[in-house]
Amino acid sequence: MKISTALFVLLLVLLQYRLWFGNGSMTEVHHLEKQVSQVKQENQKLKERNLSLTAEVYDLKQGQEAIEERARSEMGMIKYDETFYQIIDYSGSQASSNSN
Repeated sequence: MKISTALFVLLLVLLQYRLWFGNGSMTEVHHLEKQVSQVKQENQKLKERNLSLTAEVYDLKQGQEAIEERARSEMGMIKYDETFYQIIDYSGSQASSNSN
């Protein structure tokens, strides 16, 4: 009887060890679930980025407004017969020089 009890206890310990620390263990499953969650979040961000880029490509293909906006913001271009005004805020630069 003692031998069978010891055998069952040993078997239980071995099974518990495999459950918690072996291949396919609870810790490994938890780690894999965390990785899946991170990959899903990254995929969602990439999907949103792709939608944004798709909309931008569509705008660039369909109309001149998007091209004009990009030329104005990135290249500083203006239309013919337009006057460009640059407003310089001196109050921000004086405040930083006064603190020295």
